Amino acid sequence: MKAIVVRQEAGKPVLTWEDVPDVTFGPDEVLVEVKATAVNRADLLQAKGGYPPPPGASDILGLEMAGVITAVGQNVKEWQAGDRVCALLPGGGYAQQAAVPAAMLLRLPDEWTFAQGTAVPEVWYTAFVNLFLEGDLQPGETVLIHAGASGVGTAAIQLASVAGATVFVTASHENKLQRCRELGAVLAINYKEQDFLQAVIAATEGQGVDLIIDPVGGGYLDRNIKALRRFGRLVNIGLLSGGRGEMDMGRVLSNRLHIVGSTLRNRPPSEKVQITRQFESGFWHLFSTGELQPIIDTTFTIQDAQKAHAYVAQDKNIGKVILQIEDERSASAPPLSSS
Repeated sequence: MKAIVVRQEAGKPVLTWEDVPDVTFGPDEVLVEVKATAVNRADLLQAKGGYPPPPGASDILGLEMAGVITAVGQNVKEWQAGDRVCALLPGGGYAQQAAVPAAMLLRLPDEWTFAQGTAVPEVWYTAFVNLFLEGDLQPGETVLIHAGASGVGTAAIQLASVAGATVFVTASHENKLQRCRELGAVLAINYKEQDFLQAVIAATEGQGVDLIIDPVGGGYLDRNIKALRRFGRLVNIGLLSGGRGEMDMGRVLSNRLHIVGSTLRNRPPSEKVQITRQFESGFWHLFSTGELQPIIDTTFTIQDAQKAHAYVAQDKNIGKVILQIEDERSASAPPLSSS
């Protein structure tokens, strides 16, 4: 099969589409012919050598995929060749084939493209986990979502809105802010032109918000703490501005604040299966009703993965950047036997 191979040249990652060994799959897994995958910032970090895959996972980039099952393991009863599916992966999405535990699969709606399918697992699970499982967001509360126009941000806005919360966001440009408003944000702050802390305090009459979802990290730490109301929660999901920051510990203590660090990729498989099933039962049906929608910015071919990474690195996207691996009308590859 072919997959994206990362090589370092002059200290920079170079992504090429090359022949690699075929994937093998186990008795509880299915083999999927991958039709689309997506770019996440974790992929950019891994390509630079800074975010290795979990032990035992594929070292190929790609944390999600959508495609067609071509073969099933001997213990798999609920899926069959020809089923259209999507799934979260620990790695391996930037390839023509992927081995996926059957318990991790979601069935694509008939009307969905593979691009829509692959736009869901990584960012929507991340938003779901950190809003509700880590952040304990409740109806009537207010949440501040940094990087609101990102893949995780556009998912989190929609999930928080349908759950009955009030949504504030930060973003860098008016077109991004406007898209966030369209998705449900009631306050959209241009962090390049306005201090988000001052805007939040003004909008809440000095009270602050109940929850903050933050991929920025150290540079926002103290202002995040000051933007939380009593019993507020800060869930940090990234370190875009660095891993170190200062904060007012007295405010943390007196307001009984909670600070949570959260990642998705390094959770054990059993936990990821549970997350998949919880998301499926709680929110998956809302895509069919139109109450939720995957937000796709741009689609590149897999051969242009380098360009897609540069596009995301430049913070140009609103929502997901997709990598199309084959035309969706192409025939499936012959199935392989399980190992």
